[in-house]
Amino acid sequence: MRWLWIDRIVSLEPGQRLVAIKNVSMAEDHLHDHFAADEASGRPASPIMPASLIVEGMAQTAGILVGHTGAFREKVILAKVSNATLEADATPGTTLRYEAELKSFDTVGASCQGVVSLIDPVAPGEATAIGQIDLVFSHLDQNRAGLAFPDHNFVFGPSFKMILEQSGIDLPAE
Repeated sequence: MRWLWIDRIVSLEPGQRLVAIKNVSMAEDHLHDHFAADEASGRPASPIMPASLIVEGMAQTAGILVGHTGAFREKVILAKVSNATLEADATPGTTLRYEAELKSFDTVGASCQGVVSLIDPVAPGEATAIGQIDLVFSHLDQNRAGLAFPDHNFVFGPSFKMILEQSGIDLPAE
């Protein structure tokens, strides 16, 4: 299973806002168990993307915004989910739209406010907001415990770089 919960970045306003999408596909293993059919009770399968993975998709979207704002010099990690409300399910064939807005940014971290919308293929181009997710990030190298971490930025590894490149976003020189 892959651990990327966004497929593409569709819009970036540096230091302000980033929009990414995730196409929910029945080809993803987690949908087969969430929720599988129960032959004993006669309940049919009802595949939905788990809310925790939707939150992770927003965290990846907002984390890229925070990382980009700091030219990817810092290792950005999720420190806190301060609010997460989802009012609808994401099912196979739909597209999640993550919109992250930077609310604060300083040397120790950042905070973002996010809106999750659902795009149904039956009504292409129309996105319906289904929730809000607010996140706080820490710049790992600025931790107060004084812990040292590897010099290379293991947070923004090859997979995230590939998404940035395929979305037409320039990477900082290494």
